[in-house]
This record gives sequence, C-alpha cells and structure tokens, in this order.
Amino acid sequence: MGGYDFAVAIGGAAGQGMAVPGSILSKIFVRRGLHLYNYTAYQSIIRGGHILMTIRIGDQQVLTHGDKIDILVPLNQDTMDRHMHLMGPGSRVIYNGDSIKVPDEVADGVVLCPFPFKEVSSGSRNKLVQNTIALGVIMQQLGIEFDSLSDMLVAKFTRKGQEVVDQNVGVARAGYEYAAENFPALPNPTPTGPKALAVWTGNDALAMGGATAGVKFYCAYPMSPATGVLHWMARYARQLGIMVRQVEDEIAVANMAIGAGFAGCRTMCATSGGGFALMTEAIGAAAQMEIPVVFINVQRAGPSTGVPTKTEQGDLWQMLGASAGDFPRLICGPLHAEDAFNTMPELFNLVDRYQCPGIVVSDLLISEGTSSVDPDRIDLQPTIDRGELIMEDAENGHEYKRYKITESGTSPRAVPGLLGYNHIASTDEHDEDGVLLSDEFTNPHKRRAMVEKRARKFDGIEDVIAAPALEGPADAEVTIVGWGSTYGVVHEAIEQLKADGVVCNHLPIKWIVPFHGEAVSAILSRAKKTIVIENTHSGQFYRFMRSEIALTVDTHIRKYDGEPFMPYQVVAGVKEILAGKTDIYIPTHPIMV
Repeated sequence: MGGYDFAVAIGGAAGQGMAVPGSILSKIFVRRGLHLYNYTAYQSIIRGGHILMTIRIGDQQVLTHGDKIDILVPLNQDTMDRHMHLMGPGSRVIYNGDSIKVPDEVADGVVLCPFPFKEVSSGSRNKLVQNTIALGVIMQQLGIEFDSLSDMLVAKFTRKGQEVVDQNVGVARAGYEYAAENFPALPNPTPTGPKALAVWTGNDALAMGGATAGVKFYCAYPMSPATGVLHWMARYARQLGIMVRQVEDEIAVANMAIGAGFAGCRTMCATSGGGFALMTEAIGAAAQMEIPVVFINVQRAGPSTGVPTKTEQGDLWQMLGASAGDFPRLICGPLHAEDAFNTMPELFNLVDRYQCPGIVVSDLLISEGTSSVDPDRIDLQPTIDRGELIMEDAENGHEYKRYKITESGTSPRAVPGLLGYNHIASTDEHDEDGVLLSDEFTNPHKRRAMVEKRARKFDGIEDVIAAPALEGPADAEVTIVGWGSTYGVVHEAIEQLKADGVVCNHLPIKWIVPFHGEAVSAILSRAKKTIVIENTHSGQFYRFMRSEIALTVDTHIRKYDGEPFMPYQVVAGVKEILAGKTDIYIPTHPIMV
C-alpha cells in the first residue's frame, strides 16, 4: 500500500476495556477521511486472556492489518513483554510509567512515551482511565487536534452522566498536554482525506446487505463469530420492519427460517461451523421443498468447538456436502466487507429465481474485522427479483402443481393460503402436485424426473453469475489463486512483490457453486507458475478446484494456526517457492503470540 500507512496497536488483558479506545480511534480516523482496517486477536476468555487490537490507517483503501506497528499501547506488563521486540526505529510505545516496566532489550530508535498515571489522572483509582489518557497521548503524537477526541468522548459517555464525561475529557486533555511537553511528535502529521467515511464490521455488512435485499425475518442462536449479524438485526429490527428471533438452538433456527421462507418471506440466519452442522438436515428440507433461504456460516477454527475466537477456511467441504442427497445449492465466499454487502441482494435474487438454499461462507477475519467504507459506494436500493413467486388468488377452477416439471426446472411458487393454490410441501420426495412417492408405490421414472427437474435449474447458471477475473498482468511470473478472505492479503503482497521485482497476478474466486470451471481452467492453463493460498492444513479449496477442473497447480501456501495471513508471509512464501521450495506452511507471526 503506497502513500500514508500507519498502524496503532493496543494490547492488554480481556476486561481492560480495549474496545472503547479502539472504537473511538476508528471513528476519528474515518471521519477524518482516512481508510482503515482493524483486526483484533483475542482469546476465548472473558477476563485475563491476551488481546491485541491493530488499527491500520491509510490514504488509500486498506484491506489488511499489515505487517508493522508504529505505535504500541501496552495496557499491562504482559503486552509490553510480548510485543516490544517488534518495535523498530521511529516507532512509539505509549504506556503507564507508574506500573509498566520496559524490557531490557529495546531496539535503537524506539521512542518510549511513559506517562505518570497518578499525576496525569489526578490520583484516580479507576484503572480504565489509563486508556483515555493513552488516547490523548496518541492524538498528540499523530498531530490531530484535541477537539476531535473531545467530541468523541462526549458522544461516548453522555449516557453515563456529566461527571463521567468531564472526567474522561479532563484526563484525555491532561494526557494530550503531557505528551506535548514531554514527547517528540511524529515528523509527519496525520493527513486528512477528501471526505468523511463510515466504519463497519463484516457482520454489519452482511446484515445490512440482507436488509437492503428485503429480508423481513431473521433468526439465530448466538455463536461467535456470527453473533454480530444478530446484534445488528436486533438493533435495527423495529426501524426496518424486520422480525428478529433468538432461538433455542440451530436446529430450530434453520427450521424456523425455512418456515418463514415457505410463507413467502425473504429470510436468513447465521451461525458458525458447529451450529451449521446442526442445520444441515434442514438445508436438505429446503432443497426438497424448493424453498429459498439464505444461510450464513462465519467460519472459525475447528473441528468441534475448535478455537472459537480464531479464523480459518476449514468449513468448505462441510458447505459442499451439507445435508443428505444430491441437490442444487448456491455457495459463495465474499472477498471483503463491501463485497459481502453487495453479495446479499444478488444471492437473494438467485435463491428466489432458482428456488434453492443459498450459503454465504464468511470467516472471523471478514466478519469481526472492522473497516472503512465510502457511503457513496453503498447501494441501498438494489434490484429485487422474487422469481416466479405468486402472491395473489387464482381464478376459479385453476389447477396448480407446485412442483410442475418445466423446461427450466423452476416451477411457479405460490405462498400458502392463496385461493386456488393449495399444495403439499413435504420433505419426502413427491410428484408434481406435492403428493408423496411412498417406497411401496414409487414409480422410478417419477423419482428420476423430479431429481432431473431440480438439477435443470442450474443449466446455464454460469452465464448468469460473473466469472472470476484475473487481476494483474496476464504474462506474470506467478499466478496466485485464493478464495474468500485471502483477497486483501494477496492483493497487498503482490504490491510488495512487484516492488521487489517479482511480477504476480491474482485470481480471486468468490463463487464456489456454481464454479466457473471453464473460465478458471482457461486462465490457469496459461499461467507460468500457479500458487494456491488458503487458511487450511489439508488444502480444501485446492482439492475442490482440482475435482472441478482436473488441473494440478505447482504448489501451495497454507496457514492454519488460527490467525490470518500477513502480507510479508505471502511475500516470503512466494520467494521461497521461486527459489525451489515446495509447499509452504506459514508459522505463527510473533505479533500474534
């Protein structure tokens, strides 16, 4: 990423209140017109587990949390000890000098900025006040006017009363002034962008995309890292006219969503891998009854409970094999938050058109990551296509076959309760009118006809959905293939490799089903050297791609420690492969230890 590029990391223990300063900083930066990406590495511990929040800002689009830390704010000794060795010349370390000690080894050129907590806080016993003091110091170091911070503190703490507002504004100002008197400011003040931006998480984007697509029913059982979708929906449900239900388990969630879809309502639900496992039987029911429903799986590190607060791409084959039997389904993996938002209306139009379940495969990196967004790029009134949906009563004497065998494979779908459109919806195989085909009286040709009818829906679907496109020069030395959330890190790694004289291009793949096999095969068959990158150990995406196009790639770069790729890791992996090494497994980065 060229131009202005700066990263602030705040670390401490769970319960030390890092979310508040992180949120305040993010809003200050985006209102200043700067692009942002915020990734938080945390543990499944309510109190005591180590957390590191990295906020990266720039004057151009930021897609990853990057490779470096320019300002470190350790809120406890553990964070100081873990991360001090990552700080290089010109970086700053801002900390409570009364309680946190500096390690023996500090790199040359690192600027230490200890503030005397008792003095600056006027003897406050509230330990969380150090966070607000640190915000004041950060603002002064970045050359940002204090009023920007003051306004945010007032907005944040007004509900808690004027006394709390005054205390926080007061200690922040004291920290700002102390820094101005005692610490050298950064040589380059923080720039201002052309216009204010907004900030959202990937889960916010998924929820907002569903709302703009016309979702009127949402249900879920809380399961990290998908819970943010439920939070957004619940917060804005009344305002948007959406019915939201928190249900007792994922089995009930899936069946409730299908019931709402059967009634003609656009509906969706979200969970993670373990919850999705419970939903799979219901997904087959939606396919058999040809009811359009959207399921979101926000992947975390499995199997089973796995590591609930870490990211991976290990659920791909679970999506491909969800439920028993052989039936059409749509599966897509958005590339980033904005793509997730834009995907939702498209997917809802598709599931309505093809009357089948649709699955969005996100992961913790996208869904819990926070990024800037330009509101002018967000289409709040997308085209809505409900397909062959019947919403009015029929003429007298009308004969209706819900599962009528058609050339397209799609049959007119009537919502229940309409005159003249009585029909049976069952999870058993059925005839055109919905009547069950029992084992004893099943006619084989009827079963075959219904299977073929459902399968025909996808004839030519590759022409309806955009195929993946190669980014970068066609004659590049290396072609990197990834899917879903690897987009941002590969994009940035290619820029770094270009600066080092290695020319690469990138084939990011979003649609898993349908998979544009001919287009992908045509691109990769011309590649000089192909590298697949993914957050799995077994290479699930590569194995899927090979089953679709029977094309063997040169080698792989894989990561499966629960943390996302960082740009330098991809760069190093590509260089090692060009030097003759085969598959690369990326070790844990010291920032995340």
